[in-house]
Amino acid sequence: MKTSREQLYGPMREEGVFTWDRMYGEEYALADIHLITREFRRELADATERLGRLFAKVVPVLQQAEDALLLELGVPSQALAAVRTVVSQNMPTIIGRFDFAQTDEGFKMLEYNSDTPTGIVEAFCVNGRACRFFDRQDPNEGMNTQLARAFGNVIEAYRRRGYPTEKIWFSSLDWHEEDKGTTLYLLRESGLQARFSPLEHLRVWNDRLYVLDGQEMQPVDVLYRLHALEKLAEEQDEEGYQTGAHVLSLIADRKLAIINPPSAFLIQTKALQALIWNLHEQGQFFHDEERDTIARYMLPTYFENRFLGRTDYVTKPVFGREGGGVVLFDADGGIAEKDQEDSYWEQQMIYQKRVELPKITVNTEAGAYDGRLLWGSFLIGGEPSAIVARVGGPITNNMSYYLPVGIKG
Repeated sequence: MKTSREQLYGPMREEGVFTWDRMYGEEYALADIHLITREFRRELADATERLGRLFAKVVPVLQQAEDALLLELGVPSQALAAVRTVVSQNMPTIIGRFDFAQTDEGFKMLEYNSDTPTGIVEAFCVNGRACRFFDRQDPNEGMNTQLARAFGNVIEAYRRRGYPTEKIWFSSLDWHEEDKGTTLYLLRESGLQARFSPLEHLRVWNDRLYVLDGQEMQPVDVLYRLHALEKLAEEQDEEGYQTGAHVLSLIADRKLAIINPPSAFLIQTKALQALIWNLHEQGQFFHDEERDTIARYMLPTYFENRFLGRTDYVTKPVFGREGGGVVLFDADGGIAEKDQEDSYWEQQMIYQKRVELPKITVNTEAGAYDGRLLWGSFLIGGEPSAIVARVGGPITNNMSYYLPVGIKG
């Protein structure tokens, strides 16, 4: 296993394409492959497309809603004006990823990572290399071309609205190997004339965003940022100045274009799932086909606990990521599983019906591992796109394994 693993991931590591096949000294990317049918692939794409249209329909309404509703959905007060910025009604997010559980009742969407999803390099690049290694067909073949098309479309959407779009920068934490590698990959695939800058080199000066490039300040017209807006809202400099709030005001004042656009943050909040489910139950806003999509692919989700004494459930922070702050409960309120990290516990929680991730056995360096399988399915520029599989415990976290996927036959 160690030999085949190095044969698979060693070249990608040396090329600088995928350098985080190990994380924190632990195996992350598996030298194994999981096979699916073409029908399975089509069903996952169909669920992704239908849910994408559903969430896109909600965004214009939210952008015109009262502040009180947006605050209830978890939007920070600093971001209220920014998230109302309209870029493209058809593309509230450019790069989004739905996470699904495969259940006896079909695919069930657990969350929508619409603001700053990762797993991109694994899905669009690594999976193809793994399929060639194992001599299998790649279910994501050719889908990297969607990235350039989506980036081009959003730049054009900004341009039509009068934004300057000449100075384009891609940015992430410089020290975070996965974030930086993902950002550099997207820069290459975007087809844009753009440069990379670490987040720590961004500066707000004279009511505009700049990059400190050596000794010079370079203006930023468009910023791709692998940095969540809820984190940006809280940021301040060493002297206590609210730099994040200032950047959000630049976005609101149309002095800065960002990718993903601000509307992506509106659909990132898991509280929106509770709002959608409430409208579905009341028979409001959605037509019959959309209500069928909700019933088929979404889970009952509420702002209060309606499951206690009735069925197993889960609590999740509205802007939690990588399983942070998630607790799995039995119907009687007993804790079945709890995230052990320190992040996200201070956030507002939603209550959601609990479904079990399917069991799977995979090969690791340490031998066979019995885990749970989570499916990620990307929506790129409004189109269903590449898929990615993760294997971990009942709560999928940032140390869950990446598992390549191939087509049977």
